Amino acid sequence: MTRPSGEGLTDEERYDQGMSVRREVLSSAHVDRATQAATEITADFQDFITRVAWGDVWSRPGLDRRSRSIAVLSSLIAHGHHEELAMHLKAACRNGLSIAEITEVILQSAIYSGVPAANTAFRIANEVFADDEA
Repeated sequence: MTRPSGEGLTDEERYDQGMSVRREVLSSAHVDRATQAATEITADFQDFITRVAWGDVWSRPGLDRRSRSIAVLSSLIAHGHHEELAMHLKAACRNGLSIAEITEVILQSAIYSGVPAANTAFRIANEVFADDEA
């Protein structure tokens, strides 16, 4: 049986690994804003997503970051998580996707997630990438 990549790591090691990946994917500026905005209510959630989402799942060797970004964009479009979509559109570029490839992901989502979901995703992508050009 193959052991999961993060097996045997302490919570602190998983947190450190997650923070590194999180910064590389989302940017240090974004992560700093998120951690500085943490409150007594959200601090445990910030720890959880850093250890589990970033330290465990995003750190697994089974998919490269480009592929993970495609999966994330598709899921966010399908579920209408627009705030997260804007953030992960920028992350997808950091992970090596071109705007043309992101356009294809959104177009593909129209077939499986619906035209309204893709229409909203295209609007958000236009806003995100227009900000980058300004």
